[in-house]
Amino acid sequence: MIRAAAVHDVPEIRAMIRELAAYERAADQARATEEQLREALFGEHPAAFVLIAEDDETGRIAGFALWFPRFSTWTGTRGMYLEDLYVRPHTRGAGHGRALLAALAAICRERGFERFEWVVLDWNEPAIAFYTSLGAELLEEWKVCRLSGPPLAGLAASAPDVVRGQAV
Repeated sequence: MIRAAAVHDVPEIRAMIRELAAYERAADQARATEEQLREALFGEHPAAFVLIAEDDETGRIAGFALWFPRFSTWTGTRGMYLEDLYVRPHTRGAGHGRALLAALAAICRERGFERFEWVVLDWNEPAIAFYTSLGAELLEEWKVCRLSGPPLAGLAASAPDVVRGQAV
């Protein structure tokens, strides 16, 4: 069963985020608190949305998908960016990942989103095989760029005064 996350799911969502980070060899980077997730997912202006996969036999949470809308200047339409897809190891192979992706694809179609995008680590061969089996296209020519920590702070400090402090 796939359902929208509820506020009471936040502790379990946080636990799965940490499980995913450990799998991706980055456990120390998963620092989001329950309070931050509660505000981001269920606050006045949600930053993201979560679908939950529940195991039909046990009723326990098997996995989750966290996504948020994005916009393409090329198509002039909104799209969906999947930040996290995670299915707990003991429930893999039961169709939860496919069901989560199918539910997200349905949301895209219902809302007129033309693109559904995400990234996958280049060493995660099982995930790559799974995604390509669904028809996902791997965009090899694109690279993810990220600024954080001191480089982000340094670039921000160089912003013109006219930009600083203005609400966007």
